[in-house]
Amino acid sequence: MKLTPTPLAGAFVVDIDVHEDERGFFARTFDPGEFAALGLDTRIAQCSIAFNRRAGTLRGMHWQAEPHGEVKLVRCTAGAIHDVIVDLRPSSPTRFAWFAVELSARNHRALYIPVGFAHGLQALADDTEVSYQISTPFHGPAARGLRFDDPRLGIAWPLANPIVNARDRAWPLLGSDA
Repeated sequence: MKLTPTPLAGAFVVDIDVHEDERGFFARTFDPGEFAALGLDTRIAQCSIAFNRRAGTLRGMHWQAEPHGEVKLVRCTAGAIHDVIVDLRPSSPTRFAWFAVELSARNHRALYIPVGFAHGLQALADDTEVSYQISTPFHGPAARGLRFDDPRLGIAWPLANPIVNARDRAWPLLGSDA
C-alpha cells in the first residue's frame, strides 16, 4: 500500500500494491499500522455504500459537525467517480481549497479524508458503487453540507447537468464571513 499526501494537509491518496497470479490479484486496502505511522486515525465505526444508477449523479458536499467529526476512507468498487474534498478547517492555510481525484474499480485507489473536510463525488459511469469506512457513527443532527456549485469554491465537476437531490441543492453557499 502506498499513501501519497495531497496538497491539503492530512488527506492522502491510497494506492494498493497488487500481488497478481493466474487467479487474479490480492491487495491490502487498509493497514492500521501503516496509517497510524503517518498519524492518521484508524478507527472504523461504520461502513457504508452509495450506489449511483446514472453517470452524472452528484452527492455532496457533506461533513459532520464536531464533536461528531468523521474521518472517511472512500473507495469506488464499481464504475468510477470524481471524488472531491474541501478543507474547512478554520486555522488551515488551505482553508476553502479543494482537491479532486478519480477513484474507480479499475484503479483500486482510495482517498483518506480527515476531520474538517467536506466530501462530495460525481459518478462518471452508470451503476457506480462507492464504499466508505467511517471513524464515527452517523449522527443526523450533526450533518452539514455546502453547495456543490458554490462560486467561492469553484469546484470543477467533469460532467455537465449533474443529477443532484433537493437536499444537496438546498445547502447554503459560503458566506462572506466564512
